[in-house]
Amino acid sequence: MKVILLADVKGTGKKGEIRNVSDGYARNFLLGKGLAVEATPANLNKLEGQKASAQHKEDVARAEAEAQAAKLADKKVTVRAKGGSGGRLFGAVTPGAVAEAVEAQYGITLDKRKLTVSSDMKNEGDYGAEAKFFGGVSAKFTVSVVIDNG
Repeated sequence: MKVILLADVKGTGKKGEIRNVSDGYARNFLLGKGLAVEATPANLNKLEGQKASAQHKEDVARAEAEAQAAKLADKKVTVRAKGGSGGRLFGAVTPGAVAEAVEAQYGITLDKRKLTVSSDMKNEGDYGAEAKFFGGVSAKFTVSVVIDNG
């Protein structure tokens, strides 16, 4: 019996796959537990529509990520931090502070966990950074740390 899997089933296949399984396994386990539906023409058509919809959503998300990456690439983001004499900061500039500065200056919302900085930002100066967006799209930019004691 041909079935369309609705969830990942160990030893059988992944969600969305069409598998040919024994009638008893399909009726008693897969269909009984709601892990699959019978591969009728209507269900196959519905599956194709779902796959096309998911692909379209992924394409839109990738295009949006590429647009944001192009907007941020090779730009300079200024982060103000408190510090003492000699260009040394009180503490360090965190990726969260960099993400807030990017949003304030360029209007791009970044996840602080997807920011990579070349080194610890404990002194005044310029640092290299990289922001990862959807699906392997990334942008490199410069973070300029400026001491602000006002």
